[in-house]
Amino acid sequence: MTTTIDGPRVQAQSGKPRQLVVFLHGYGADGADLIEIGRQWRAVLPDADFVAPNAPERCAMSPMGRQWFPLTMRDPDERWRGVIAARPTLDAFLDAELAKRGMDDRQLALVGFSQGTMMALHTGLRRRVAPRAVLGYSGMLVEGPEQPGEVRQNYPKPPSILLAHGEEDEIIPVEALMMSANALAAGNIPVQWHLSAGLGHGIDQTGLVHGALFLAQSFGVNVNFGAR
Repeated sequence: MTTTIDGPRVQAQSGKPRQLVVFLHGYGADGADLIEIGRQWRAVLPDADFVAPNAPERCAMSPMGRQWFPLTMRDPDERWRGVIAARPTLDAFLDAELAKRGMDDRQLALVGFSQGTMMALHTGLRRRVAPRAVLGYSGMLVEGPEQPGEVRQNYPKPPSILLAHGEEDEIIPVEALMMSANALAAGNIPVQWHLSAGLGHGIDQTGLVHGALFLAQSFGVNVNFGAR
């Protein structure tokens, strides 16, 4: 049976949502960790609803936080098993949120941080219809033994993907960004990337600005910096 998840929300500034942005938090955090970004991005994406579901499991290493899947860092296959196990719960959540708004996946963007980026890439690239965009901070593409046709590399309209990373990330080294970008490119999935100098495992203001503009461009939203 699929676990039901939910989390904090920020409604579209316009009151008439035309896009849905779903934040996927990192290991040991929860939806409240990222939803504030939605409040910051409302001015750039006034027609977007933002939601940040709490991952389905309590975190073994941080009892007050949540996890999409367990991490011991001792088992090289645990990330692969983890994204596979957590995907049905996330898929069900996305399906329900889109149906509630009468939207389809082309109105959806997934924004992940760390473990949430692993979930965003794994799930986003296996949806029946590609989401409009996937934005991943401080994470990586989890690779493993694929079943034939599992990854939809031949989307008529592939998702726009931006990977952002701190050059000094001590948790997921910056090399993971390069490896992920190369793996996606090998699957005919184009990737943009952004590096933040001096940044560790986190998101800085420059990364937030890049992310907001990337989503606006992906959704075809005109951003007018001269407007007040």
